[in-house]
Amino acid sequence: MTATYYVQNMLSHKKSAINEQQPKIGATRTLLLHDNAGPHKERATTQSLRELGIRVLSHPAYSPNLALYDFWLLTILKNRLAGQKFDRIQNLTKAVNS
Repeated sequence: MTATYYVQNMLSHKKSAINEQQPKIGATRTLLLHDNAGPHKERATTQSLRELGIRVLSHPAYSPNLALYDFWLLTILKNRLAGQKFDRIQNLTKAVNS
């Protein structure tokens, strides 16, 4: 993926999705976690993020042991899904999103 593709096809959709899912928060109060992939670091991307009002939480290079989602997301999911079994992916998706 190139920075141009990322900006044109991903960022605007991310902002729309965030505003749709979190209308009270909106994209301007949302942090987007980026790794150090080239398209995430290029000027076109960083400029577009600023223009869209999306803040970025950078991920340290070569630090998989510092995956930030491990600190909160997985705990939330484990607690929410504890003791449940799912026979269909749709049921799992519904439980995660509820």
